Amino acid sequence: MKITSPAFEDSQMMPPAYTCDGENMNPPLAISEVPEGAKSLALIMDDPDAPRGTFTHWVMWNISPDTRKIEENDWVDGAEQGINDAGELGYMGACPPAGVHHYVFKLFALNTTLSLVGEIKREDLEREINNSLIEKAELVGLYKLES
Repeated sequence: MKITSPAFEDSQMMPPAYTCDGENMNPPLAISEVPEGAKSLALIMDDPDAPRGTFTHWVMWNISPDTRKIEENDWVDGAEQGINDAGELGYMGACPPAGVHHYVFKLFALNTTLSLVGEIKREDLEREINNSLIEKAELVGLYKLES
């Protein structure tokens, strides 16, 4: 399974549009080679370089395994979004306090659809992922605030 973006290469700088320096919208993502048997996909975007530990920017689940792209500034119809570490629903763009940070888009193929309700956070989603994971893929975008 692969996750890529037409907006930036793996382990390269993300354009400012997807950060707090720009429009703070999610980048376009492309999904390929989803394994047979996947019933749904889940996505977590986080910053492991955050000063107080990993900061979650985006959680989404019950993405159809037939999905091949997530459009810029959008999410997949039928998918669910959770609460990021800023306490908001949906995507929060890169906004590092200092230095270059790594923003990791983690895509998970699952053998089930998830029955999560309420204000779901990363920890809730990870518990469910651990019970039904088939395969995982990652894309890393880098960012440093413009000064």
